[in-house]
Amino acid sequence: MGAIRLDKGMIVMGDRAILAETDRLVLRRFQKGDLQDLYEYLSDGKVVEYEPYKPMTIEETEENLTWRIGTEEMVAVALKCSRKMIGNVYMGKRELETLEMGYVFNRDYWGKGYAAESCQALMQQAFSNGVHRIYAECDPQNPRSWKLLETLGFRREAHLRQNVYFWKDQDGNPIWKDTYIYAKLNADR
Repeated sequence: MGAIRLDKGMIVMGDRAILAETDRLVLRRFQKGDLQDLYEYLSDGKVVEYEPYKPMTIEETEENLTWRIGTEEMVAVALKCSRKMIGNVYMGKRELETLEMGYVFNRDYWGKGYAAESCQALMQQAFSNGVHRIYAECDPQNPRSWKLLETLGFRREAHLRQNVYFWKDQDGNPIWKDTYIYAKLNADR
C-alpha cells in the first residue's frame, strides 16, 4: 500500500503511522512488535537512572508498551536501515500551545546523534504546526540530557532546588532532587 499524507505531517503506511523521517531515522507510533527493543533499554539501570521509574521487567515493559501504543504523546525512534527501535521521544501536550519534551534511548546508541536528530525533526514539525513553546525538565546531575537541550538551542530558564523526589530512603524520607527547566520558543528557530 502506498503512503497517504494526512494533516499535520503524519504519513500512514498500512496500519503504521510514521510521523517523520530523517536521513537515518523513522519516527513513528509504537507497535506490539516493539516489545523486545523497548525492554532492552527500559530494563537497563543506566538508561533509566534519571527517570521516575526503576528498570522494568519484561511484564512491566509489556504493560508500558500497551500504554505507549494508546497515546499520541510517545514517539518511537527506529533506525531507517534496520527498523530496529532504539529509543523514544515524548511530546506531551500542555496548555497555551506548549509541548513538554523528553527522551530515552538505548545505551548502545548513545553518542551517535540519534536523540538530537529525532528531537530536531519533531520540534521542527511541532513549530511548523503552530506550537509556541517546547520545554523540557532534566536532572542537573545528567549532563548528557541538558547538553543535548543546549545543542538543540534550548535556554535554561530555571534551576529548581530540591523540588521533586521519586524515591525514599530506607527510613521513608524523600530523596529530594533538583530540576533544570529548559525551553525553546517558535520565535527562537
